[in-house]
Amino acid sequence: MRGKDTTLALPTLTPEQRAEALAKAAEARKARSELLASIKSGKESIEKVLKQAKENKTIGKTKVTQLLKAVPGLGAVKVAALLEQAGIDPDRRAAGLGERQREALIDALK
Repeated sequence: MRGKDTTLALPTLTPEQRAEALAKAAEARKARSELLASIKSGKESIEKVLKQAKENKTIGKTKVTQLLKAVPGLGAVKVAALLEQAGIDPDRRAAGLGERQREALIDALK
């Protein structure tokens, strides 16, 4: 089947479905920004947040890089080094972390 481009058509949404999807996405962005702000302010510890990633959809769908950059004192360079040290892809989402990866990150942050 080489050489054939197969494309799937996206389902057409009714205006109501589209509005609902946009509202849901806006809600998710708001929840994610509140989560990052709580990490940045120190209300939530990164260890606690990472341990909740499997149960909490907002945390689970957030990229690990974003979560780490919210930690005071961690910038892009330190975050990249931490992820490489723990063997974690920079595009990995929090729910996709394995137990060993999560523990390696938490240990590296102590």
